[in-house]
Amino acid sequence: MRVLRISDSSDLKKIMQDISVDPYGIKIMLPKAKSYLLRVNSLSSISANILKQEMLSFGGDVALARGALTGKIKQTDCLIMGNLSQLNRLRNKLIKQPFGLSKLALDLKIALANYERRDPVIDLGKYKLNLAARPYIMGVVNVTPDSFSGDGLYKTKNSKLRLKEILEYAKRLVKEGADIIDVGGESTRPKSRPVSIREELKRTSSVIKLLVRNIKVPVSIDTYKAQVAEEALMNGASIVNDISGLKDARMRKLIARYKAGVVIMHMQGSPHSMQNNPYYESLICDILEYLESAINKAEDAGIDPNKIIIDPGIGFGKTLAHNLEILKRLSEFKVLGKPILVGTSRKSFIGKLLNNSPQERIFGTVASSLKAYESGASILRVHDVLALKEALIVTRAINK
Repeated sequence: MRVLRISDSSDLKKIMQDISVDPYGIKIMLPKAKSYLLRVNSLSSISANILKQEMLSFGGDVALARGALTGKIKQTDCLIMGNLSQLNRLRNKLIKQPFGLSKLALDLKIALANYERRDPVIDLGKYKLNLAARPYIMGVVNVTPDSFSGDGLYKTKNSKLRLKEILEYAKRLVKEGADIIDVGGESTRPKSRPVSIREELKRTSSVIKLLVRNIKVPVSIDTYKAQVAEEALMNGASIVNDISGLKDARMRKLIARYKAGVVIMHMQGSPHSMQNNPYYESLICDILEYLESAINKAEDAGIDPNKIIIDPGIGFGKTLAHNLEILKRLSEFKVLGKPILVGTSRKSFIGKLLNNSPQERIFGTVASSLKAYESGASILRVHDVLALKEALIVTRAINK
């Protein structure tokens, strides 16, 4: 006898086929084998008790506060426990119920659909990112003099950027396996000060033009300034990577107008202040609410829903414990129904764990990136492309 750990329904289907289960039986049994634990916040105690009784009748259960069972409190959070078959039956039953349960049925349908949704093919015109097929690697090109990781390429000679050096560096990243090149002209390390729009344009504009003409992968601009993003998009960039989470309405309209891809990142505070005792009422819930609001604003502004990528913002207003919890629970962000980007590369939380410098954090970066990939990340943003590329090849071969 063996105890099997199945992470994918296709693996379970193959096992059933191997033992010659009837195809119709497979169709019936697959939903029974896929279990979920869903958290619902702030449900009325009346609704929660109905929910529990209904789920019990289907063979599942709902955990709720003791006070909700005894009638001492009016609201409670809930944990719904059941397989897909039970949840589908529950949803069909709740759709006709009062006390807000019909809305809960709709929310349940959307949450499960988003969670199981295959990532889209992101159409960037010349380039198509088929995120459902494999993980993508975003290689970092920092055109700054003060990058936290020591890889800043903003070096001047006779007041000119060393464009040849930057191009060679980007080409090397592509050769090593980078699927996207992300260009940034302002350091966003903790305690950093913003640079002027003029200075950021000086650092990035000619670089974007050069890379778009000479490398065969999409180029992303890492900026939260609409003027910088517009210049980059005019020069051929395909994606805007915005650490501010599209707070600027002008940025949202701009991205919609250019039909560009966008990375919406969560950050608490600003780069200068974000590490001053960051605090959350409920870490994952707070980040989910922030990202959901930003997604809604983006779509309302006309940004293509299939071109939106989310990033929980490792290291941006988070403690060591926060970063580890995000990576541990990353799959919970799948409920938003958007591809997930994670950037752990050389970050200080790795240094705190390993007591080493940014340049010595390759193994920590690879380990955390693989964990992110296995928990649902589709794009991994790194400095050390080759190390991650090789690790992904081995990991994906094992998982086949």
